Amino acid sequence: MDAYLRRIGAERPRRADLEALRDLQVRHLLAVPFENLSVHLREEIVLEEAALVAKVVERRRGGFCYELNGAFAALLRDLGFGVGLLPARVYDENGLLGIPYDHLALLVETEDGGRWLVDVGFGDNSHHPLVFHERGDQKDPAGTFRIVATDEGDLDVHRDGKPQYRLETRPRTLQDFRGGAWWHSTSPRSPFLKSLVCSRLTADGLVTLSGRKLVRTVRGERVRELLADDAAVLAAYRDHFGLLLDRLPPDPREAGGQSPWDELGGPSA
Repeated sequence: MDAYLRRIGAERPRRADLEALRDLQVRHLLAVPFENLSVHLREEIVLEEAALVAKVVERRRGGFCYELNGAFAALLRDLGFGVGLLPARVYDENGLLGIPYDHLALLVETEDGGRWLVDVGFGDNSHHPLVFHERGDQKDPAGTFRIVATDEGDLDVHRDGKPQYRLETRPRTLQDFRGGAWWHSTSPRSPFLKSLVCSRLTADGLVTLSGRKLVRTVRGERVRELLADDAAVLAAYRDHFGLLLDRLPPDPREAGGQSPWDELGGPSA
């Protein structure tokens, strides 16, 4: 876990309080990219704490929600925070909910009894912890967030008035998310099979690489660049995300949308 702290540029906090939690969340977002490259590189998505931490720390990679929030949960527990794994269903562009266990978010308890919604695995979400019991607007560098209770007893997380995902409030175990991870790695309907994505928060915005398209958002202004060749793409992964890849993942848009796992029968989650 000391190596994990070094990976995100943090020191071991003296107390498991809100100040430490906020600092750790921001540092994680700045250091560890959200990426789905494993799906396309035929790498197993192994939902075990040791494997998730090793991917972030030893292999210096990122991951998607199950991996990033799963690894971050292990770090927070080691530092004295209470952590629950909450399942969520993500809203699509048409306002429809995805599959059960579509997403994994964290309910974190600080030593003073505070309860916070923390998420370092949604790609572009709140930078700071959100007060879990607050039902009014919560200002954040990423926008205005609101947690809204539903008639079914769940919670909808809104960003700037638009619902992002629907949380269930009963914590689960990491293994409960295996089905969701398998679906996102194998289903033709999974958004992760339809495109490559690698994204990281920066000090003044966001940087995203999708296939050969590099987009840098700096203080609200977007600069798009189409990278010329494979060497330029590998260099972008290295320079912008710290990912040292020996080969490029195949772009599904160039392969007709076929899953790289089709011939292998799917990864083991």
